[in-house]
Amino acid sequence: MTSRNLNRFAASGRAAVLVLAGMLLLGSGLTARAQSEGHNSQRGLEGAWRLQLTVRDCNTGQALRTFPAVFTFAKGGTATVITAGQLPSLATTGLGAWRHAQGHNYSAVTDAFVFSPAGVWIQTHRLTRAIEVSIDGDAFTDTVALEIFDPNGNVIVTGCATSVASRLE
Repeated sequence: MTSRNLNRFAASGRAAVLVLAGMLLLGSGLTARAQSEGHNSQRGLEGAWRLQLTVRDCNTGQALRTFPAVFTFAKGGTATVITAGQLPSLATTGLGAWRHAQGHNYSAVTDAFVFSPAGVWIQTHRLTRAIEVSIDGDAFTDTVALEIFDPNGNVIVTGCATSVASRLE
């Protein structure tokens, strides 16, 4: 994420704690590489990917926590993400959309609903990604912007992450 974007998503000390908590609940990420001449490069982003998501301090870029996730990008532009960064009993699978930007670059947005231990819907986590796929099409990197919404649709926290991914085959 550029320093301009990092500053845009910077949060106060209190919000940083909330962001970390949010990313712990809804961890997902992805990273994309460009496509070129190989078999996988012709698929671009489409397919399944194994990733490592790193939650970062938006001000300094310092890594706060890392965990695995699996992302799928389906033909037609739908996206699905599951993660070890959240308790499955407290959050839904992330669902969303992706699109090709240009060259080896893509964007994706996913939403997941987060619940209290009592089963009450308390937040929606939106993860917006800027993805760059490798030349051989077997890896990608991305930057992630997190927005956490309350049940009324108000943004209550923002955060930052990056991820690296490899094609799952």
